[in-house]
Amino acid sequence: MVGRYYEEFPINLKTGEANLTQIYLQEALDFIKRQARRRPFFLYWAVDATHAPVYASKPFLGTSRRGRYGDAVREIDDSIGKMLQLLQDLRVADNTFVFFTSDNGAALISAPEQGGSNGPFLCGKQTTFEGGMREPALAWWPGHIAAGQVSHQLGSIMDLFTTSLALAGLTPPSDRAIDGLNLLPALLQGQLMDRPVFYYRGDTLMAATLGQHKAHFWTWTNSWENFRQGMDFCPGQNVSGVTTHTLEDHTKLPLIFHLGRDPGEKFPLSFASTEYQEALSGIAQVVQQHQEDLVPGQPQLNVCNWAVMNWAPPGCEKLGKCLTPPESIPKKCLWSH
Repeated sequence: MVGRYYEEFPINLKTGEANLTQIYLQEALDFIKRQARRRPFFLYWAVDATHAPVYASKPFLGTSRRGRYGDAVREIDDSIGKMLQLLQDLRVADNTFVFFTSDNGAALISAPEQGGSNGPFLCGKQTTFEGGMREPALAWWPGHIAAGQVSHQLGSIMDLFTTSLALAGLTPPSDRAIDGLNLLPALLQGQLMDRPVFYYRGDTLMAATLGQHKAHFWTWTNSWENFRQGMDFCPGQNVSGVTTHTLEDHTKLPLIFHLGRDPGEKFPLSFASTEYQEALSGIAQVVQQHQEDLVPGQPQLNVCNWAVMNWAPPGCEKLGKCLTPPESIPKKCLWSH
C-alpha cells in the first residue's frame, strides 16, 4: 500500500484515470510465473480501484453503464480473468484455490459515483447493519469445486485462515481460541455449519447473528453532527429506532430481525412473540460463551498516530498525550485537527 499511501501513483481526480490496477496486475502475473513452477505459493491481491477516489486505466474508462465505478469493476474483473487464465496456461489451476471477496459492504457515503450498491441490505460501510458487513464471495478450484453452485454457508474473512491451514494439511494452533471455521466441507461437500457471527464496532459488541436471526445490542449510524455535514451512511434508508444518530442501548431488549424474511432489517420481531424469545435465548447463550472466552489484546498500533492509518479518529487531540504503543512502535504522536 506504500504507493497509494503516499499518493506516489497519480490518480486523475477529474477524469478518474490511473494505471494502478494494471501495475497490481503485472506484479501478480510476474509473481505467479516465478512461483508456480517451483513451489506452492500464496498471493494476496488487494486491489483498491473501487475505493474512493475510484479509478480505472484508459482502456476501461467510459466503457460501462455504471460510470467510473463500473469502469473500475470491469478492470478488476478483466484482471482476475487474466490471472485465472495464467493459472490454466501454467497447468496449475487444478491445484490452486482462489477466493474472491471484500472487506466490507459498499461505502454508500461515496455512492453512486464513487461507491457501489448493497442491494436490499441496510446501510453501508462504517455500520454493523447487513449493508456494512455482508460481502459477496466466490470460490474457484477446478476439479474440486463444481461450477455454478450457490452456498448459503455464513462465512467470515477470518475463516480463510483456518481454511488455508486445512488446504495445506496443517492443524490450527490449540493454545488459543480460533474464531475461523474451515470452509472446505461447505465448499467441497455442500455441508452447512451453524455458527454465530459477532459484529463489533471498535471494542463494542454491536450485534450477533445465529442462524437466520440477528440481534442488535446497540444501534448507531453516525453522529447528528456528521450527518448534518452531509455524511450519510444510510442514504434513503431511514428506519425509525434502528438507523439512529445517537448510540442507543438495546442490551436489555435487543432488536431481533429474521434475515431470511427481512434482509433489510426493517421489521424487528415483536418482543412478546415466541420466535423472539427462542431466538434471544439461543443468541444470549453464544454471546455469553463468546465473552467468557474473550481475552483482551494488546493494541499493536497507536491509532492516534497519523503515520499508522493516514488519519486519526475524533478525540485523539483531546487526550493530550500519546496512547501507549508497544515498544516496537516509535513514541511519537501527530494529532488530527
